[in-house]
Amino acid sequence: MKNKKLKSIFVLSLLLLVIFMMINMFSSYISIKKTAENSIANQNIEAAKSIAASMDIESYKRFLENPVKNNEYLEIRRYLEDAREKNGALYVYTLAVDNPKVSRAMIVAMPEGTREEFPIGGICTVPEEQVEMAYKGLIFSTDIIADPLYGDYLTIGVPIEDQSGGIIGYLAIDISADIINDISGKALKINISSLVFNGLFVILMLASFFILQKWYMKELKKEVGDTEDTYQLELQSLISSVQSLRHDFSNHIQVLHGLLKLGEYDKALDYLTILSKEVHLIESIKLDLSNPGLSVLLQTKKLSAQNHNIDVCFDVLHDSFNTIKTTDLIKLLSNLIDNAIEAAIELPEQERKMNIVCKVVSKNYIFEISNTGPEIKEKDKEHIFKSGFSTKKIRQGKVRGQGLFIVKEVVNRYGGKISIDSNKNQTVVHVEIPINKGKILPSK
Repeated sequence: MKNKKLKSIFVLSLLLLVIFMMINMFSSYISIKKTAENSIANQNIEAAKSIAASMDIESYKRFLENPVKNNEYLEIRRYLEDAREKNGALYVYTLAVDNPKVSRAMIVAMPEGTREEFPIGGICTVPEEQVEMAYKGLIFSTDIIADPLYGDYLTIGVPIEDQSGGIIGYLAIDISADIINDISGKALKINISSLVFNGLFVILMLASFFILQKWYMKELKKEVGDTEDTYQLELQSLISSVQSLRHDFSNHIQVLHGLLKLGEYDKALDYLTILSKEVHLIESIKLDLSNPGLSVLLQTKKLSAQNHNIDVCFDVLHDSFNTIKTTDLIKLLSNLIDNAIEAAIELPEQERKMNIVCKVVSKNYIFEISNTGPEIKEKDKEHIFKSGFSTKKIRQGKVRGQGLFIVKEVVNRYGGKISIDSNKNQTVVHVEIPINKGKILPSK
């Protein structure tokens, strides 16, 4: 059942990846095509300015006074045809814009083989929006126009000015849509190669994650062996304790619970994936521990310390610490280590240090957590084990003053003792618990 769920998740992830890639390709094509249109339009605007500036303005003025196929008409058309060939344009022509809605083509240079010449003063296909811009004396460019008679093209226009700076008409250039599509196609091919490569990379990472997850679960099951069921019960007890105290790991549990409750299974999976990757990235503590609960706890806390750039050292003895219940052992150490981490992160990164000791001396278990951080004042030491008392700043949504209170309860339950030594250089919490205590004292 578990493998089927993993396969379903993997297939769904691949399907979503393909969909996202298709959407990305489509949006990329639209973006590339629009960019190509703008680039070609700007390039031809500069060409049109040059053509307009080099026209025989006086001849064109004489033609406008008598717009027929006279010598001025033929002279200017030859000039425009030469400009059209040099520029590689579809059409080059002059426009008359005497109203904000319709423009008229006056002299048109067309490719050889065109069936008939465009009539002088014929209505042009420039859209009304661009005609209005020309009427106001502005440079314009259109989107691609689908013309059933002359083909698909993009039009740009610039003013034709006389010597006094007055606008006497417009110089327009039509660029074939084939040129734009060719440039867009080439750019899209390059972009698709990049998208495919990125998609394959994501697929490879996704497959690697599932392989590593399967391997990790197999290795974890092998290490835990016959104690797995017992450990799972202890872990559930630990989670219940943490939830009731709104302490360790509450943020992760609340987020996952909320996502699953809302039916956001993909987001919940993403959240778990990030946490799993962080676990995989943890450096091995390389401790031969007999207590699997302690091993998991120390690895988790090492990862937490690393995330805060804390230099952490371990001195942990190969011992099961089996006269202390696993849940109590984890309560004891997790609260002490969390306090040490919170204190260390108040310092600059290069000064953050923490040392964790779990060993046996004579007939006592010794647990010692030391860290750099702010000094605990003597007056605070008298109240530090009381419920609700804390030397840390209050954070919204976080219960303070419970960690050391819990630790003190656990120590008292096993007839142990706890001491705190703090100065400006470091804070050391020292816990001693008798190994051969006849029985566990009842909790208060």
